Amino acid sequence: MKKLTAITLIAVFSLGLAGCRTDGTMDKQTGGAILGGIAGGLIGSKFGKGRGRKAATFAGAVLGVLAGSAIGAQLDERDRLLMSRSTQKTLERGKTNVASKWVNPDTGNRGTITPRRTYRVQRGSTTRYCREFQQTITVGGKTERAYGRACRQPDGSWRIVN
Repeated sequence: MKKLTAITLIAVFSLGLAGCRTDGTMDKQTGGAILGGIAGGLIGSKFGKGRGRKAATFAGAVLGVLAGSAIGAQLDERDRLLMSRSTQKTLERGKTNVASKWVNPDTGNRGTITPRRTYRVQRGSTTRYCREFQQTITVGGKTERAYGRACRQPDGSWRIVN
């Protein structure tokens, strides 16, 4: 399994980012497509040089839109809530390399989050604590994996920074 260095759709959804409809409610499929495209583009940009890098970025974005749309369409609000709670709790209190699990008994969708490395970022007089993590989600029997970084915010929440 090749380690990815960019945010993926799963990680972004787990911390509550998504597209909205005109009535202000979550549009899972559109949000998934947008975020999947961004994540895919970031991942693709890590490959190749010059024109090859541009092509890889474009291909990654297209594949990310397709994957993000499909996953977003299948995750319901309770899935996202369970995933978000597990992610926040694990990043705050979880032991390094120990996976935490979540499952929605109504849909059968499930996932894990495993904190990896914890480190501090010093900017002037402000210190932020950050963690690298691995996350999986299984929807309809298909498992996707993501790697990313999140930093603790002053209010105690964790925000994806990668």
